[in-house]
Amino acid sequence: MVAVDLPSGVDADTGRVEGEAVRADATVCFGTGKPGLFVDPGAGYAGRVVAADIGLGPDLPAPELEAFDDADVAALLPAPGRDDDKYRRGVLGVAAGSDAYPGAAVLCTGGALRTGTGMVRYLGAESVAARVLDRWPEAVVGRADPGARVAAWVIGPGRGTDAPAAEELRGVFASQVPVLADADALTLIAREEADPSGRGAPTLLTPHAGELARLLGADRQEVEARRLEHVRRAAERFGCTVLLKGAATLVATPGRPVAAATAGTPLLATAGSGDVLAGIAGSLLAAGAAAHEAAVCAAHLHGRAATAARQGAPISATDLWEGIPKAVAGLGGGSR
Repeated sequence: MVAVDLPSGVDADTGRVEGEAVRADATVCFGTGKPGLFVDPGAGYAGRVVAADIGLGPDLPAPELEAFDDADVAALLPAPGRDDDKYRRGVLGVAAGSDAYPGAAVLCTGGALRTGTGMVRYLGAESVAARVLDRWPEAVVGRADPGARVAAWVIGPGRGTDAPAAEELRGVFASQVPVLADADALTLIAREEADPSGRGAPTLLTPHAGELARLLGADRQEVEARRLEHVRRAAERFGCTVLLKGAATLVATPGRPVAAATAGTPLLATAGSGDVLAGIAGSLLAAGAAAHEAAVCAAHLHGRAATAARQGAPISATDLWEGIPKAVAGLGGGSR
């Protein structure tokens, strides 16, 4: 089944599907792709998207959405310089995991280290830090301290939502370095116990649809049906970059076209994969990537790593650690 320009029944601008729609194996676009082909649920009906250039380029308006492929991401990935040391490559502070969920700390730290961060400084309970060191002896561990000297923060995965966690999040937001907030940190933001708005440094929020619904006070089904609209709303609401996870991951930053990651795969629908994604994106932030580019590259590498880890066979989240270097090398970035 081949669709011409757009599968019938899919909204070209938003990807919404109301009622019957054609489910194509491939969609051939003339001139340029339509946003709805890269946004769920429409992306699930488009199949493989192929662009046929018919010379419309000079007459097209500015894009509403940009879809990134391997070559785009390879060009964006931070590459260490000849004289870089571990500090210049970026020190990432990780405030993840707790006694209840120690695995989140291990998964996030592994994602960052395998992406190439210069150092991970893990800050948390001694029992969790011991788990991190058992698996990643190269990590530096210590007690939680929002004032620690780092180039960027990842905070929230498995961290908890009690009063100390809220105080820690507020302290991290008060820092002058980029911050990635995920999972429990998003719950605290939704409860208005911490607010990233107005920070002087970049902020990246990484919700799934349910978390985005809570952040916006919206219905999850509405978010799922109108993902493009809601990710834009969240970016404007908090004045930061928002990565909306899903089969077709979207990245929104105020004043920029929304970005769509094209490497998504159902293999990522496994517990803990989001913790690894947070580590990947945090590593890129610590290396100096802007929040929008860090989010786009992280989402792409995440998908490519899932496929590369076991040659397309089912994976667990820990398999992603092995897939990340393969994914980078597959982009032509083996020396990065």
